[in-house]
Amino acid sequence: MLSASALAPVSSQAEDIAAAPAADKSNYSLFDPTPVDQERSFCTDRPTKSNFPCTVDAGHVLYEADAFNWSYNHNGALTQDTYLFTNPTFKLGLTNRIDIEANITPLEEILTHDKASGSKTDLTGNGDLYLRVKYNLVGNDSGDIAVTLLPYVKLPTAEPGIGNKSVEEGIITPLSFVLPKNFLLILDPEIDELRNISDQGYHTSYQGLMNLSHSLLVDSVTMYGELWSQDNRDPSGVIAESSLDLAITWLAQPNLQLDVGTNIGLNHATPDFQSYVGISQRF
Repeated sequence: MLSASALAPVSSQAEDIAAAPAADKSNYSLFDPTPVDQERSFCTDRPTKSNFPCTVDAGHVLYEADAFNWSYNHNGALTQDTYLFTNPTFKLGLTNRIDIEANITPLEEILTHDKASGSKTDLTGNGDLYLRVKYNLVGNDSGDIAVTLLPYVKLPTAEPGIGNKSVEEGIITPLSFVLPKNFLLILDPEIDELRNISDQGYHTSYQGLMNLSHSLLVDSVTMYGELWSQDNRDPSGVIAESSLDLAITWLAQPNLQLDVGTNIGLNHATPDFQSYVGISQRF
């Protein structure tokens, strides 16, 4: 699944987007790309679960991926390990305010062990396909506040057990605020329409998060702290999840970012922890 918001370096980006006036880039498009010297600061939707309200500049491509992702959950006699062997998102800038995005896990493995019975199951296959459109309303290139609409649809390309073989959709509204001392605050309210566990009809799920980030010692290294929650209102019973997410990014080159992070479950419904390393690159 799509995961995450990253902005590196945060302090320099905060200074950039607060500056005014911004250059007029409204005439650039997929077929008339934004000049490299006018591209906005490097900005991705990873690490952590948040999304940042910036879009890819017109005519440019960005990919973001987990190089490796492992999550572990222990619930009574059951333990489950989930491995994502890469989890790429590809983004294409259509205009100065709009990009389109596609995400799929080409190889996912879920290992489940029931210690009471001694049984083990191993599910392996690709994940579902997520298609998104990101439309920036304000703050793409300047200002202390940025707001974006991010609707998505999930197409059921995964095998049963990895996915639920159902089309699902939702909308995210990323918001960012430049705070004093160049801290950056991100809020990501989200509403999803998900298939019922009974496979009869749909229900609503709500997600929310608060992400605070700042450069660490040098501008090219950024630290992220995030609180995330989900209220999944399935008719069989509400599933409430929450986690504390921590991550660090390193902007190795102007268009190349590396990251590492971990998510710590705060209740029994949430995986105990999830760890990952990732890469993002812009062309």
